[in-house]
Amino acid sequence: MSRTILIIDDEPAIRDSLAGALADEGYRTLKAHNATSGIELALKHDPSLILLDIWMPEMDGMTALQELKKRGVDSPVLIMSGHGNIETAVKATKLGAFDFMEKPIELDRLLVLIRNALTARDLIEENQALRKQLSTKRPIIGESEPMLQIREMIKRVAPTNSSVLITGENGTGKEVIAQTIHALSQRFKKPFIEVNCAAIPEELIESELFGHEKGAFTGATHLRRGRFDLADQGTIFLDEIGDMSTKTQAKILRILQEQKFERVGGQETHSVDVRIIAATNKDLKQEISKGGFREDLYFRLNVIRIHVPALRDRKSDIPLLCESFLSEFSQIHQKPKRELTQGSLDLLQGYAWPGNVRELRNLLERLVILQGSEKEDLIVTPDELKFHLGDAAYSANSSTSAEPHPQGAIAVSSGRSLKDAKVEFEREYIIQALKENAWNISKTAQVLGIERTYLHRRMKSFGIETQSNNSSQF
Repeated sequence: MSRTILIIDDEPAIRDSLAGALADEGYRTLKAHNATSGIELALKHDPSLILLDIWMPEMDGMTALQELKKRGVDSPVLIMSGHGNIETAVKATKLGAFDFMEKPIELDRLLVLIRNALTARDLIEENQALRKQLSTKRPIIGESEPMLQIREMIKRVAPTNSSVLITGENGTGKEVIAQTIHALSQRFKKPFIEVNCAAIPEELIESELFGHEKGAFTGATHLRRGRFDLADQGTIFLDEIGDMSTKTQAKILRILQEQKFERVGGQETHSVDVRIIAATNKDLKQEISKGGFREDLYFRLNVIRIHVPALRDRKSDIPLLCESFLSEFSQIHQKPKRELTQGSLDLLQGYAWPGNVRELRNLLERLVILQGSEKEDLIVTPDELKFHLGDAAYSANSSTSAEPHPQGAIAVSSGRSLKDAKVEFEREYIIQALKENAWNISKTAQVLGIERTYLHRRMKSFGIETQSNNSSQF
């Protein structure tokens, strides 16, 4: 993700040298020659981070820091000074600065401080986003027998503090189950912290979960609170716990037993009150037999087990899911609500859904975003679904439709192979999504459900030029 850093310093040479060094590291920069113009830029651009000099004419950095906080700017601030001392550093942090550094600036230390500050802000924003998501109380959709049983189980389990293990294939909605349990619990006003155990490198997982002390390892220049610390009094959701190393599993077991931990590089024991909800797409009993998962941790987590069925095992819920998702995305993207014909519903219920509910959700959002402007385009036909689902849709349709689609009709009518058609569709889909989100790369990647770096690679491979201005200089 491209981050913007605002440099507020009255010395042109320092502004320019910092801007150049940060640009080399992939950051965008804004520059202000005094505090007044810096505050204006901060209010206008909401930078990811602010570098603020103390000694400036008219308004010094301490006063500027107070003014920034007063006016609601929540960007982390790193204070710079050529005449630093402990008293100044303490005062700056009490006023809300993230950290303090002396001039001349050491680039390596500056970059570490910037990464730490941005990481801290990301954690805060993640927590806020999760709370907002929970407040919407996205419903668990479905009236099939398995889903009715799950809802009943949640009602019984949520008010307790028992650990919960949620199992099921990828894309079945395990995270929605976890969020619902938290939202209906006595902890609903406290943090809900999600950790994707499979996405964090093994060498970083302990620091992420338990935090680290200053000097614990290279680059650990400050104390950092871990996810368990942040989840105190609330709930921590350990997604894909089957991918966690046995070494880390031992520490999770201690948390469950004693509610205590030590930070990486620290000796002090910290106590927390955290409810643990874990999820996995693996067969943990099989992992235990292979030595990949601790049996004692399994029994600790498996106090309450909720299994979320694959979508192919509850196809009667597909019409309800479609109705809900189409309504949701028509509101989000401010588009007319699309309707499915009976033939389209039959095709969707005959499809295998290897990506489960997530795949269905993504498909329906795509259908809403790419709909045409004519009235007849509001109707989703089986042919349109076949184009989006590819070869698998034909086999699904063969058992549900009285008039199967002629083989090769798309390729014959367009003169393209199915592979070429898919490539062209992906390119047009990305362009349309970029337009819908004003060419904001981060927002588009979020909407598409992909990483920002992957979106950049696909844009480059398709020759899609960004329309945004990437070089703001002040």
